[in-house]
Amino acid sequence: MSIKIFTEKEIASLSNNPYIKTISAKAITYTDEFKRIFISESGKGKPTRVIFEEHGFDVAILGMNRVLQARRRWKSSYKSKGILGLDDARKGNSGRSSDKELTLEEKYKQLKLQNNYLKAEIELLKKVDLAERMMIKKK
Repeated sequence: MSIKIFTEKEIASLSNNPYIKTISAKAITYTDEFKRIFISESGKGKPTRVIFEEHGFDVAILGMNRVLQARRRWKSSYKSKGILGLDDARKGNSGRSSDKELTLEEKYKQLKLQNNYLKAEIELLKKVDLAERMMIKKK
C-alpha cells in the first residue's frame, strides 16, 4: 500500500476520471474496464506510465509507486485467474454473514441439503470401514 495521502484538491481532480470507481484520501478503486484495458495494452508492450497517462491519470498525483503496485497486482491476478481475476472481488460480498430471516421454504431446502450431505458422508464412511475390514481379513 502506498504511503501517499491525497489532498481534497487531488481527490477532486482524480474523481473526474471515468476509470476511477471510488477514491478516498488513502485508496483508489479502478474500474474493471480500466484493468482490462491496462492488461491488453501492457501485453502489447506499452509502458505502464504511458497507459495511465493516456487514460487521463496524472501519474505525478498518483505516485509511481502506486502505479507500479497496481500493475503488479493486476498482472498477477490476470496470470493466475485470467480475465475474471481483474474483476472487483468485493462486489456484493461484504464478508459479513447474512442476518436476514429465512422463510420456511428456504429453511426446508437448507435442511434437505444438509441431510443429503450427511447421508452421503455416512455412505462414504461405511465404504471406508468395509475396505478396512477387507484389508484386515487379507492379512
